[in-house]
Amino acid sequence: MHSLHRRLFLGTSLGLAGTASFLMSQESSSKTKEIFPDSFLKKLVPELPAFQPNTLFLTWHKDPTTTMVVQWLGVRGEVADTTVFATNSQQVITPPKREIGAASKTPSPVVEWLSFKPEDKSYPMTDYRVYRAELSGLKPGTEYAFRIGKTSPIYRFRTMPAKATDTITFISGGDCGINQACIDNSRIAARQSPMFAVVGGDLGYDNGKSVETSIAFLRNYSSTMVDPEGRMIPMVPCIGNHEVIGGYGTREKATFFYPLFDGLFPETGFNTLDFGDYLSLVLLDTNHTTKVAGEQTAWLEKILAARVDHPNTLVVNHVPAYPSHRNPLPALDLKGKTTAGTGEDQRKHWVPLFEKYRVPVVLEHHDHTFKRTKPLINGMENQNGVLYLGDGSWGRIRIPRKQDTLNVLAKTSDDYHISLHRIEGNQRHHLAMGTTGRVMDSCKTGQRKAGIIPRNG
Repeated sequence: MHSLHRRLFLGTSLGLAGTASFLMSQESSSKTKEIFPDSFLKKLVPELPAFQPNTLFLTWHKDPTTTMVVQWLGVRGEVADTTVFATNSQQVITPPKREIGAASKTPSPVVEWLSFKPEDKSYPMTDYRVYRAELSGLKPGTEYAFRIGKTSPIYRFRTMPAKATDTITFISGGDCGINQACIDNSRIAARQSPMFAVVGGDLGYDNGKSVETSIAFLRNYSSTMVDPEGRMIPMVPCIGNHEVIGGYGTREKATFFYPLFDGLFPETGFNTLDFGDYLSLVLLDTNHTTKVAGEQTAWLEKILAARVDHPNTLVVNHVPAYPSHRNPLPALDLKGKTTAGTGEDQRKHWVPLFEKYRVPVVLEHHDHTFKRTKPLINGMENQNGVLYLGDGSWGRIRIPRKQDTLNVLAKTSDDYHISLHRIEGNQRHHLAMGTTGRVMDSCKTGQRKAGIIPRNG
């Protein structure tokens, strides 16, 4: 056993086997119900060592209105039971009303917990296991409490609403790293009370090689991405070059990314996440483990065509079609060989589809700047066009290039930033925020008109 993991194991497992295993002897199978008197829990839980994994985070594989995935890294045996128990948070947070003078005669409230048994699998280059429990059958727009076994603290989250009757808010950004700037930006992001966070690639900069970096990113996210009400903020990722050995290659070279996120990306580096009938996130792989051209482009056209009349079909990718720092045009390298411009593949294969099927916004990353393009059709400004936002400076920054070669950029900055998106009816508001919470830029987008771009050409 690695020394790092041996210390973790010894520090958290001793003393749990006897009492905790007795408590769990009545455990039920996944998705069944367990009932414990609240007084029983409160009496026994403080007597046990708390199990509080510092890599705990939430994500989704399926419908965010009725599911939630609870995930963490751990060592077998460090806690007697890994069952995830979940309940409507009002049962454990809001005390029941009692008549005056009747407290002694009123039985302790009963808390009804749903139980979900997690699966676990190895985490590369470590003794850790990836523990993952998918909570299903949840109610939309509801706040839940959950705990791991009987000894962890109570955590909270909320499911997404069934309909977009109220404002939908979420954070996006990318190119995070594990430095102080990333932590500061994460805290700013959490203060906005987003319903979830999109991380558009280059999470921790582990490069498929550094397990310490991959774990540090999860620890930072777990500790900072909690909203002011104490709710954990789910993460929706897509893959970037710094998740892959060499930046571009096979799925196996994304050493740590897929063991964590293969529930959302079971076979390819691309997928969609649909939030009821009001929001679709199209998550793409810009050549890192899946080629832009071919299978992915054919799939992209099919799913965009199916969502052409959806109110909010937003695309997320890592390498930008319209970069703000790198050169978008072909150039000669030091050996005299012509290299492709940044985003050439996307502009050739994907941009025509974004325009054809009325995608309003594409969230891009990779260049470590802030950028907002003009609304674009055929590479030219058009008020009915597609807006490209982002360029990824959650925790890394560069200076935007001085020359706007393609004449597409509306605003750029060399500041760290995250973006706050608000969906209100048929309008979307996009705010770029720096590490102090300062609003650096704001814009809004509406529904793109049909008929401007022929759907068959």
